[in-house]
Amino acid sequence: MARDEDNLRPFLYSLAVHLAVLALVSASLWWTSNAVSVAVKGQIIEATLVGPSQAPKPVSKPKPKPKPVETKPVETPKAEEPAPEPPKKDTKDQEKITEKVTQLKADENARAQEELKKKQQQELAEKQAAAEAEKQKKLKEEREKQQREKQAREQAKKEQEYLDAMIAEEAKTGQEGLDTSLEAEYYAAIQKAVSDAWLRPDTTPPGLRCTLEITQILGGDVIQAVVVSPCNADTATRTTLEQAPRRASPLPYRGYETVFKRKIRFEFTYDG
Repeated sequence: MARDEDNLRPFLYSLAVHLAVLALVSASLWWTSNAVSVAVKGQIIEATLVGPSQAPKPVSKPKPKPKPVETKPVETPKAEEPAPEPPKKDTKDQEKITEKVTQLKADENARAQEELKKKQQQELAEKQAAAEAEKQKKLKEEREKQQREKQAREQAKKEQEYLDAMIAEEAKTGQEGLDTSLEAEYYAAIQKAVSDAWLRPDTTPPGLRCTLEITQILGGDVIQAVVVSPCNADTATRTTLEQAPRRASPLPYRGYETVFKRKIRFEFTYDG
């Protein structure tokens, strides 16, 4: 509204100046006018203009005032308006999302820890089961070993009792009705078979005297052979003497059934 008034004011000034000039011109024309003859039908009438005898000096027209230069108002540069702030995000939604993500991570970590714990418990249980199984296996093997040893002892005891009984029976019967020469031949045959099977160590000195006890069954199969006192051999030679009857097994039996003895003792000699 103020800008429209500023634009209208120069126009009003210009209009006032033009009206003033027009008024002055009209006035000067009125003062300087001469008698004018007017022709009309009828009798001529002379008229004289009544007024000052001399016309007034013409009034110099005032120079028209220059039109005011319409000055356009200088527009002051508007201050740059600050950039509008970006709309603020809804922090509540962001907080909810962050809280949800954190909760999901926590749940996932909890599940991972639980699975790891279960796996460790399972591995521990498997190790304990394996250890228990190994323990039971060893106990079973130990029981079986003890059982076998017990059975072996019982079997050996039975055999020894059986042999002792046979020896006692033979001692009762004595040599009555037996051919002594056949018995002597039987002993000599066994001694020769054992001597031939003996693997003499090189360190065995001459003058060896050892008693060798042999236990056999019907048919001449040797089941035991031990060196008993007296014996002047070293340990290595004793071992070879005990191995000799087994190497010679079965001992002579066919033809000597009547003089067969389950346990025989004879002196084993070596003079080089």
